[in-house]
Amino acid sequence: MNIGVFDSGFGGLTVLRALLEHIPGADFCYLGDTARLPYGAKSRQTVARYATSSARFLVEEGAEYLVIACNTASALALDDIRAAVSVPVLGVVETGANAARASSATGDVLVIATAATVESHAYAAACAERGLRVLEKACPLLVPLVEEGWIDRPVTAEVLRIYMTELMEQAQAARFTPDTLVLGCTHYPLLRAQIERTVPRSLRVIDSAEVTAEQVAQVLGAGGGAANPGSRVRFFATDSVAKFAALGSRFLGRTIPRVDLVDLGG
Repeated sequence: MNIGVFDSGFGGLTVLRALLEHIPGADFCYLGDTARLPYGAKSRQTVARYATSSARFLVEEGAEYLVIACNTASALALDDIRAAVSVPVLGVVETGANAARASSATGDVLVIATAATVESHAYAAACAERGLRVLEKACPLLVPLVEEGWIDRPVTAEVLRIYMTELMEQAQAARFTPDTLVLGCTHYPLLRAQIERTVPRSLRVIDSAEVTAEQVAQVLGAGGGAANPGSRVRFFATDSVAKFAALGSRFLGRTIPRVDLVDLGG
């Protein structure tokens, strides 16, 4: 099985990292559309055009199953992607909503994400389809802090404390009894330990990367065992391959030896 993983940048590498652990027998190809990020500032039509061209590229490279590890593309363009390719496609918004439904006993769920994902209300819609109430909060400072590598810095802990305090106050005002928090951005798994220290112990934190990998493994009937060193993993980026290799290694948790530059147009 060759699994294609797509993101507008680096965050989706946390999904790839989890996939390598859960599906050790597969080969993978990862595309970061770094020339055209951030997707959050683009229109739905533009995101759909970018995402479908990226999906087609991965299928041309042999992908037999696609994981859209980009919350914006999953929120705005999943139907377009599925219409554009002939292989199965899974997005991180639906996997997060599935995990929230399985986790929550109260039916009240919190989501933290980028401003673009929150403004799309994709998680709210997906969770509502599953009978859940959702309170979403944008946390725009977290992505640059992660990309700067400031995972354990005091400033990051303070930013998280402010965001989580505001979110819990909003939940109380809305008469929510939340028991589940979804990390609605693929950068946020790198902050999971810090987030868990900040929120009440009664709140289960859903790691979007981990639950996506679990659900892909379940669908494919794969999983178990340690990552296979014989698995072939190829990396592609549409800009700045040296930066992608250096920064991406933080997200993947291992060295990225080679990144191929591809041109997907404007």
